[in-house]
Amino acid sequence: MGNQVEKLTHLTYAEVPTSDPTGVDQEDCPRIGVSYIFSNDDDDLEDNVVGGSEKDPNQEENYDKCNELECSVFYRDECVYEKSLSAGDLSTYSPENLLNKCKPGDLVEFVAKNQYPHWTVYVGDFQVVHLHRAEIKNDFMTDASQGRRGRIVNDVYKFKPQKPEMVVQNAMEQVGARDRELSWRNSECFAAWCKFGKREFKIGGEIRIGKQPYSLKIQLSEKKSHILEFQSMEDLIMERRRNDQIGKNAVIQELVSHLHSEEEVRTDHNAHWD
Repeated sequence: MGNQVEKLTHLTYAEVPTSDPTGVDQEDCPRIGVSYIFSNDDDDLEDNVVGGSEKDPNQEENYDKCNELECSVFYRDECVYEKSLSAGDLSTYSPENLLNKCKPGDLVEFVAKNQYPHWTVYVGDFQVVHLHRAEIKNDFMTDASQGRRGRIVNDVYKFKPQKPEMVVQNAMEQVGARDRELSWRNSECFAAWCKFGKREFKIGGEIRIGKQPYSLKIQLSEKKSHILEFQSMEDLIMERRRNDQIGKNAVIQELVSHLHSEEEVRTDHNAHWD
């Protein structure tokens, strides 16, 4: 794997497995990150299912922190998101232990193996507000966790936060909204919007035209990284959440497989002209 990671750091962006949002790859135009314009809420894809059967809501899911993908997000040259061991503690706790650490207005991320992270806003009295199954709900934290371990993630985004009482108010005012009333594609976008109030977290909050201003820097090893570019924060978050769901090893293997495919295509092309 060490040699594979070494190769990955030398890939150009055009060689990364991404696609034009129209679904048509054009050789003469810049390649951009995958567009998720028509995607559903990704939180529903893994909810309450383990190996095809319903899981015990009181059973904590194993989570391999070593397989967690460290990454940073940049808007032009400004870092607006960072998840790394050096930037903060990535330890997870049971919902019961988290209740002793949370304050109203905190953002809480629940994680489990092979599942999308689920974000919630802690509003006090052991309760959270979160986007779940295409509805904004007010639940007890222990119920919202569905047996997953969690952590407070107030500091991963670098935007200026709103006051805790405003964060709680933002969340509570949306309780009951569902389906077409929703302005957020997943639980993270909703929770981050409550915390920071930025339109970039809303569906269609940015126009996808022109140069890609967002960069997702994926940390492959201590000294090696790879960068993907996106036209909107919304698209970038969807791709980063997919990476979180499949884990670091799978992300690296995807890039390695693509690299090998590109090498085979170049070899066949050169052989054709020899």
